[in-house]
Amino acid sequence: MKLNNVILLSENSALGTNRLDIDIEDGKVRRVRASEHVASEPPKVLLPALCHPHIHLDKPFILTCSNPPSENYPDYSDLLPETGSFEEALLNTSKAKERYSEEDLYLRGSQLLAESYKYGVTSLRAFVEVDHVTGALPLITAIRLKSEFSHLLEIQICVFAQDPLFSGTYGEANRSVVTSLLKDHARSVQALGTTPYVEESREKSLQNIEWAIKTAVRYGLHLDFHLDYNLSQPSPSNQPLTFSVIELLQKQDWLGLADKSKTVVLGHCTQLTTLSNSDLERLARTIIESRLPIHFVGLPTSDMFMMGRSTSATNTPQARLRGTLQVPSLIKDLGMSACISVNNVGNAFTPFGTSDPLQLASWGVGVYQAGTISDAMMLYGCVSWLAKKAIGVEQETGYRAIVEGQSLQGMLLISNKEHTRLPGGANGSELKIPARQWTSFKDIVWDPPDVELRSIII
Repeated sequence: MKLNNVILLSENSALGTNRLDIDIEDGKVRRVRASEHVASEPPKVLLPALCHPHIHLDKPFILTCSNPPSENYPDYSDLLPETGSFEEALLNTSKAKERYSEEDLYLRGSQLLAESYKYGVTSLRAFVEVDHVTGALPLITAIRLKSEFSHLLEIQICVFAQDPLFSGTYGEANRSVVTSLLKDHARSVQALGTTPYVEESREKSLQNIEWAIKTAVRYGLHLDFHLDYNLSQPSPSNQPLTFSVIELLQKQDWLGLADKSKTVVLGHCTQLTTLSNSDLERLARTIIESRLPIHFVGLPTSDMFMMGRSTSATNTPQARLRGTLQVPSLIKDLGMSACISVNNVGNAFTPFGTSDPLQLASWGVGVYQAGTISDAMMLYGCVSWLAKKAIGVEQETGYRAIVEGQSLQGMLLISNKEHTRLPGGANGSELKIPARQWTSFKDIVWDPPDVELRSIII
């Protein structure tokens, strides 16, 4: 394999000024030299691959699947959103779970993984929701998918409890299902996730958190919380649970007992956007001084869809207070570890969008008002090396130079076209327009290249 006129972009190299010709054999560099093809071939860009640090494997395409309903493929057409509310999404997803089949879960999951790989994803944390309704089915299917895609994707399976574990009619049953599955499939599971805010009281939410910490330590798992999914103003009785997670991690001696490679991820956390600057600085200082491996994952497509709906009580019905973690600010201004992820595709929580992390990074320019060249590099990192660090995936993204013997397997390659060809006009001559070239992080984030221009080196 020969790659001519290559530009290298990495975590430590925002501007690829050198053009290289690279000979690759079995994924390793056999020869590298200054390019002799700058004038004769369009440039290619070599850069770290993409990562989904938070995506639901069992719930994609419930609203957008095109399979005719049958014995193996359930009909979800009656579950289309009518209000678009979070409560409706929870209810309709619960109804959908009652209809799951192995064939249905496998097909939708494989479609998500295949599309993600084509977009340039090589690693992901896949959430599979288990409870008294689904039993082991989503996890068993995820294990099968992980095995069949293992040559393409590094898949972390996160056993996830969306429903209460300590309250409601089925809390104890849900907890029993999670515990049993972790015991029976410990070797196949890499992370444990829960949703403390769905419990009926703050006391029960704290029980949820404490149980999850102890269980993750017991089974040597990463820990992942869906947390503080609201925009209410904090009060003495309504402090963000993020603070409680930090306190309980310290109380349970996470640093002393947990595997050193395991991280703690906090997703959503929209309530943190209502904190004062002094409270945010206090939070950042507490996390940094604790040395806890805490990473925030912003989920802007879901958050922007779910948060900030108008109410009949307002006298400004057109006002929409949106809420999603200001990830670039968390990184630049507060020194915290953060990234972004797709979360959901084609279901009631996020009916729109694709599984393309680059499209998400591009939306981030507008969502976060992050329009500088350095912002573009950071947003790329948020769906690449920063995302991988959040979920503890080993990676080599800091290439400063390409050297002989180095493995390039798993890196993302953007191949530019020389021309865009269009049908001719009245005289029949083909139109051949010089194609725009993607050569930098800003080009790739501000205007993501078409999927056919992307490939993973194997």
